[in-house]
Amino acid sequence: MARKTRIEFKDALYHVITRGNQTQNVFQNSDDFSRYLTILSAYKERYGFILHSYVLMSNHVHILIQTPKVALSKIMQGINQSYTMYFNRKYGTAGHLFQGRYKAILCDRDRYQLSLVKYIHLNPVRAGLAEAPEEYPWSSHQYYLLPHDESGIVDTESVLGMFSEDMEAANCLYIAFMEASTSIPREDVYRTVEQRILGDEHFVEKVRKENNVKVQATRRHREYALDEIAGAIEGIYGISLEEIRSISKSHRLSRGKAMMSLIAHEYGYKGREIAEFIHKDPVVVTRHLKEIVASEKEIEGVVIALKKNECQ
Repeated sequence: MARKTRIEFKDALYHVITRGNQTQNVFQNSDDFSRYLTILSAYKERYGFILHSYVLMSNHVHILIQTPKVALSKIMQGINQSYTMYFNRKYGTAGHLFQGRYKAILCDRDRYQLSLVKYIHLNPVRAGLAEAPEEYPWSSHQYYLLPHDESGIVDTESVLGMFSEDMEAANCLYIAFMEASTSIPREDVYRTVEQRILGDEHFVEKVRKENNVKVQATRRHREYALDEIAGAIEGIYGISLEEIRSISKSHRLSRGKAMMSLIAHEYGYKGREIAEFIHKDPVVVTRHLKEIVASEKEIEGVVIALKKNECQ
């Protein structure tokens, strides 16, 4: 399957994950970690990107980066090539150090920036390398605890400004935010559209229109419960949940039943879950998904009905 083209535009926000080739360690000691940060800082100065957060793990790197001037591909190519040359010279190795293609997820800044900073900074804690993020030296968390990052490598103002205009207050509120038990689940961080966009339908549509790229509009995972979807189907097709669950095979009911399966599948429900809900054999749901032909307009009609019900 052909790889999707990266979506790159001015001021885009990306969660970038770079992994060692075949999961090998890319950092052997503290000097390696330090050299990577030196290279990262040098390219930041050269290309003027905004670095919101980072964490360096033994075999991979996470960075949250905004690109106001230079395309992400050029930035990452420079960083990865420079570090690979350093690593190969130092350890007498050759060839690729990192996996063939880094993962870059285009993110809805308004919705996910703060959550992603927390997710990235808690990576060492989740991995069991530290009991608290401040105990791990190779992340940008340390800079968020200071009134100002003297090194200039991390741009903390945007995130801290979400808490308060007063930097001391912002630092305190950031610490409270990091210590709070709520955190974005890992599955939400990687629950993307086409493995390259993190955002809701409106963000995806905005990206598609403003950048003239083809993106398959995927519904948010389980955004609505199955009974809510059944309610929307009833509102449009006049078919109750009881009728959906009936054995009748009339054309009117068949269309509604098939749309129920299709919309539920659009929102991430598995065939067996749908089948159990509508009291049918999973084979029936599979047949619905294979046979039904619905226009985007018809699907959007049900989606709009769901959103209207949500607002009531």
